[in-house]
Amino acid sequence: MSNTSAEREKKKWSSPHDHDAGHDHYDTHVEVASVVDDGKAAIPLGTFDPVYEAKARVLNNAIQDIGMGWYQWQLFVVVGFGWASDNMWPIVTSLILPAIKSEFKPKYGPLLTLAQNIGLLIGAMFWGFGCDIFGRKMAFNLTLGVTAVWGMIAASSPNFAAIGVFCAFWSFGVGGNLPVDSAVFLEFLPASHQYLLTILSVDWALAQVVATLIAWPLLGYHTCSGDPGTTCTKKDNMGWRYFVIAMGGIALIMFAIRFIWFTIYESPKYYMGKGQDEEAVRVVHEVARRNGKTSNLTIDDLKACEPADYVANTSAGQAVKRKLQSMNGNHIRGLFSTPKLAFSTSMICIIWAFIGLGYPLYNAFLPSIQETRNRDYGATNSVYLTYRNSLIYAVLGIPGALLGGWFVEFRVVGRKGVLAASTALTGVFLFASTTATNSNALLGWNCAYQFFSTIMYAVLYAYTPEVFPTIHRGTGNALTATCNRIFGIMAPIVFMFASATTSIPVYIAGALFILAGLICLILPYEPRGKASL
Repeated sequence: MSNTSAEREKKKWSSPHDHDAGHDHYDTHVEVASVVDDGKAAIPLGTFDPVYEAKARVLNNAIQDIGMGWYQWQLFVVVGFGWASDNMWPIVTSLILPAIKSEFKPKYGPLLTLAQNIGLLIGAMFWGFGCDIFGRKMAFNLTLGVTAVWGMIAASSPNFAAIGVFCAFWSFGVGGNLPVDSAVFLEFLPASHQYLLTILSVDWALAQVVATLIAWPLLGYHTCSGDPGTTCTKKDNMGWRYFVIAMGGIALIMFAIRFIWFTIYESPKYYMGKGQDEEAVRVVHEVARRNGKTSNLTIDDLKACEPADYVANTSAGQAVKRKLQSMNGNHIRGLFSTPKLAFSTSMICIIWAFIGLGYPLYNAFLPSIQETRNRDYGATNSVYLTYRNSLIYAVLGIPGALLGGWFVEFRVVGRKGVLAASTALTGVFLFASTTATNSNALLGWNCAYQFFSTIMYAVLYAYTPEVFPTIHRGTGNALTATCNRIFGIMAPIVFMFASATTSIPVYIAGALFILAGLICLILPYEPRGKASL
């Protein structure tokens, strides 16, 4: 890249009237197609730290010039571990819950899921902010390590309180996977290949298959029957302990692959934000070398973006300040700056909130619901059927994830239509499951539920970043994530007042999905095929 190119970036970002064309430098979805209205992006005037943004644009161009190579494909694999962990451990919690309740006889079993969701929320906040202070590289490795250690320690739990604490601790690690891993991946990814973010959802589905495949023999054959009035001892209920050790071992292997066999470079944007432009340039050249290419980026290209009297703010305090600035009142107000944009922001937050309550309200307690129903249907081995059926559901998630990746470019009804249909059908099949009169019918309805809910999530993950203006996208994603997690914390509380002996949780979850699907129909933006910023 020439100095002339860098100078153009400097002029572009220094002009007070051109700031609205920029992007939040902590936004991990840079260059993804954004929402436009009649060919114009709904981005209000005003931004911050224009020098940083100009340098970020130079780095983006340098990464694009390098292209997709060996380093990025290796990164695609190890980042997939984070996606896998994000789904695998909540599945672990739901799968062990029936066995935990049989052994420890807690008054409120869903408190285990509450502990998990609190850990996920705190973990997402800590690692999300922390990776801007102590770097992406450290957080990228530690999240899996923390999860592995506490997951295996949880097998020693002597009572319900202990397993709840350990569940919160391993969820603290899990909560950081997607915020950190998406930042690492997208900051090294050429804009031409950012569709790979959607493809990563396959790892999410595969993780569920692996978890349930291991759970089937361990929990199916080494778990108390769960019949009311029976005594359940530790000796007869070792399955869940073997299971969490196995899952912790898998997380430890993934951690070892990341930490020992894969060399992760610190994000060049992180170095640049700390005022270490030389290190940023060095990393770009290292990535080019790993790809068998060369880069023309020089330190002068970055320095050309600075005014004569520029002094970089490089302290950790300034890093925190920049992060807080990306979520300040101006950025929140920017998401409501026009009636149309305000309506879109409000509706997408409500959709995430409804799904945040509906999905864990049913999915997190699915094994408990299955075991209770199968016992009522007269099944001779309800525990075995529970974990066999969980494996079948998980397998159906794989084609759902692949179809979701294809549907994001569906030309007939658009992303909005596919999102509305898959979300509403998820709720419809939940309602239908209450009509089951035997184990096979319950299995069939839940297979349909799993299939459409996976499509729903795949499309939702692609649609959401696109319905926010680029400059405010980071704040918009934070708002939707907050709505989702807060309502997720409410799920076990609702379940405690209903329990698996009634269909009330299923009706509530189904109604929430159908309402969310109807709201999708009135979303004002259809981002498919729109111009990129």
